[in-house]
Order: sequence, then structure tokens, then C-alpha cells
Amino acid sequence: MINLVHQLIEDSVKHYPDKLALITNKKSTTYQELNTNVEQISRGLQRYTTGRHARIGIYLHKTEEAVISMLGTSRCQRIFVPINPILKSAQVSHIINDCDIELLITNKARLMALETMLTQLPSLKFIILIDDFDSKIALPASIQIVTWSSLLVEQGNSPSITSTGSDVAAIFYTSGSTGKPKGVVLSHQNIVLGANSVATYLKNTSDDTILAALPFSFDYGFSQLTTSLLVGATCVLLDYLLPRDVLKAIDSYKITGLAAVPPLWAQLCSIDWNKYDVSSVRYFTNSGGVLAQANLNTLRQHLPNAKPYLMYGLTEAFRSTYLCPEQIDHRPTSIGKAIPNAEILVLDSNGNECPANQPGELVHLGPLVSLGYWNDIKRTEIRFKPSPLQPSGIPINQKAVWSGDSVYRDEEGYLYFVARQDEMIKTSGYRVSPAEIEECIYQHPNIVEVAVVGAYDADLGQAILVLVSTNNEQSVESISNNITQLCLKELPNYMKPKQVLVVDQLPKNANGKIDRSLLNSKYKNHFLDKETHD
Repeated sequence: MINLVHQLIEDSVKHYPDKLALITNKKSTTYQELNTNVEQISRGLQRYTTGRHARIGIYLHKTEEAVISMLGTSRCQRIFVPINPILKSAQVSHIINDCDIELLITNKARLMALETMLTQLPSLKFIILIDDFDSKIALPASIQIVTWSSLLVEQGNSPSITSTGSDVAAIFYTSGSTGKPKGVVLSHQNIVLGANSVATYLKNTSDDTILAALPFSFDYGFSQLTTSLLVGATCVLLDYLLPRDVLKAIDSYKITGLAAVPPLWAQLCSIDWNKYDVSSVRYFTNSGGVLAQANLNTLRQHLPNAKPYLMYGLTEAFRSTYLCPEQIDHRPTSIGKAIPNAEILVLDSNGNECPANQPGELVHLGPLVSLGYWNDIKRTEIRFKPSPLQPSGIPINQKAVWSGDSVYRDEEGYLYFVARQDEMIKTSGYRVSPAEIEECIYQHPNIVEVAVVGAYDADLGQAILVLVSTNNEQSVESISNNITQLCLKELPNYMKPKQVLVVDQLPKNANGKIDRSLLNSKYKNHFLDKETHD
């Protein structure tokens, strides 16, 4: 039985020792080779950290070394902290200090970017470089450099394994959409059961070749790796620069499983697919936001052999729901029903279950609920509460996580996302979901991305501001008029945009999703500022 994260590789190597586990742009690695390297690295990580539960930061792009580091950390009973490779030094420093990282695994380029911050990282004692060290980098006396190659020849006894599934395995930092990034603490059970759940409904097998195009620091991106390892599939690690790089990878490696977030899907839908053979794809998944109906239709045209899985998840509970492909044509805007190993409730403000078609807050119960936020009891108590279904006779609380997302169920139990509760727009006495307006605007054939925000308005409370990027050179006035007319045709008058702004591109957070927090902050006084300026 697999209970621990590193056992994903230890189990698969028994069945598929000579099968390719990982493919990068530089090399391919079999399950046997990967397992051997994990064993060696785990011994070194044990020697350079203080003890069980020491935090090890992994600040790398998607490489074989990143995978070995996470599995090796698990194997020696430490806690791995994946750090998004696109984060800047201030954000990385916050993560290192927030969870007292003792050892950081990175490369020379990223270390150079961190150089000026090193004296402000008191917990950091060792830095492992996967490439050569540049002696010109000024290191504090308290930090020692260790080379990756020296760890790969580490000799000695393998660490004894006494961890259990309830032990802490990893800390995943959210993208910081509601302030500074906060660390979500995941147990081994959270990660292993999550991989089992996803592999079950995606019907993953050792015949799959799964593309990992999203960051490992994003639980959805990390899931591509754990699902692959669980079933003995091949995982292709891709750091793409342009959307067409994804299509090239599908063609080159005959990808069968593809996962992305809505902004990446939007970019893929705006380019030419005719040069690439994508017939190998048997399924594609979406999470991290609502996939626009127009983009879903385009993807289904490009991938006629692939089954689409529309999913909803939150880092605090890994994944919550998915929509069966067979239901796509019947309810394409639904986020489906609970995944295996999860139970989903829709509760009103008094904690009562909402009737069909009444919006309420999505509450996730079951073993996928994470352990809370690292070093943040107050915030943990707000989001993680005793399960409302727990029998009164149980002395230990079974936790549930309150998502902060508004959803509703239809009469057949299928769930529909409404909005983040803190992003709902209150205009003309109505509560308006930005997602509903965005879905309408995505019908416009020239729209690549859209975000709707509420901006202060003296008469309306909040007025609707639309920001779009396009794939057409139409004038701003023409695009604005077309969108306004589309909204008037499809939506009630109170959902009519007060203004449409055309931008080159919408800002993204570290996980590739549209940064709504930044947009809301930037544009909340847009009309007030405009009036003042005028």
C-alpha cells in the first residue's frame, strides 16, 4: 500500500523499472534511474538538515533534479516546499523566512538573483546548486554551498522510514491573491489520496504520457507528476515560452494527457494548430478558473479524440469536483460533482444546506482537506472548521474547509461556480458574478482574455469595468461597442459594462491565472480617478 509520497516511485519501480518516468528537453530517465537517484539524494538531505520535519525549499524550473529533490525530501522525513521559479527575490525570501527553510535547492542563476537578500535569511544554512557555483557570488558566513554532484555519490545507510500518512509532507504557497502568499500544509495522505482520486476518474494507466506544463509549486501542476508516478506513466516536463511550445510537445512526445488553466487555454485557442499532430491526446483537463464556453468548443474541435474534464479545486483541499465528459453537452458550465474521497456541501451563512439553485459557500469535507496554514492559527481557524456532518460523540474534530467560493446545485446535484465571494460586484442593488459577464464576452470571436471588475461608482455603488485582450486590430471603440452590444443582447441591463478597456495582456499570478486581486486593487477607484482627473 502506498501511504507516503516517495512510495509513489518505490512502488512503480517494482513494476516498470525500465520504463521512462521523466522526459525533459535534455534527457530521459527510467523509473529505476529515478529511484536510485532519490535514494542517494535522500541520504545527503538527511545529513545537511537538522532533523525530521526540517523544511527544504526547491527553487527550480521543471527539471529531473526538482523531482528527485521532492521525492528525496519525502524519503528522509523532511518537508519539501516547492517555490515557483518565476518568483522574484522578495517573494522567495518571504517563503524562506515564513517557514524557516534550512536548505535551498536551486541553480546559479536563481542564486545570483537572491544574492542581495541572503543576509536576511537567518534560517538558511545550506544551498545545493544543481550546476556550477560562481565564486563571485557573495555568501554570508552562515551559508554553505553544496554541489548536487556530491550528493549523488553520497554513501551510507538509507534513512529509516517511520513516517505515517498523517505526517506533513509538503507546504505549498498560494499565489497570494489575498495578500502575501500563505503556506498550505499538506500531509502524505492528502497528496497520495489526491493522486489516486484523479487517476481514478481520468482512467490513467502506465500507457499514458502526461504533459506537465504548469509549475510544480501549483498543486494542479504537481498533480500531473504524482498521477504519473502512481500509475507508472511517463511525465514530460515542459517549461514553455510560447503557447505553440505546448503543441510542439504534444506532437513530439505523443502526449495523451494535457492539463492547463484558462489563460493558457485562451492562448492556445488563438494560434494555428494545423502544423501539429495532436491526435494522441485522449483527455484534457481544466482547473484554476472557469473555462470559457467558446474556448471549450474550440478545444473540442482541435482535439476530437480527447475527452474534456472540467474541474474545480483549491489548494486547501487539492481537488473538489469534476464534470464527467459525458455531461459536457448537457451542462457545459457545471463544475460537476465531488471527486472520489471528497464530499461537497453548499451552505448558507447560517451553516444550513442550500436548496437547489440557491447560491451558497462550497464546503469541502474528507481526507483531502489539508492540515491548515503554516504558522497562521488565526487564518486557519477562519477557513478550517469542524465538519458540520460530524457526530457529536466524536471527541476529535474532523475538519472541513470553507472555500470562500459561491456555488449552487441544480436539481440533479451538479454544481455551478458563481464567483469568489470577495469578488462579487454589487451594482444597482444586485449581486453580479464577474464570471457570468466574462462568459458572455468570450462569445466575441476576437477576445483572447477577459476580466470583469467592480469599480466604485457614486450612483451604482459599483460599476462594471471590462478589461480585454484581443487577437484583432480593430479599433478600441469598435471592440468596446461590440462588447457592449453583446452584453445588452445576452444579459440584463444592470450587467451592462460602464467601460471596456483594451489591454495588450492581462496580468497573471505565479500559477498562470489572471491576477484578479491586482486588477481589483488597481481599478477599484477607476471611475473616481477618471472624474477627478477630468
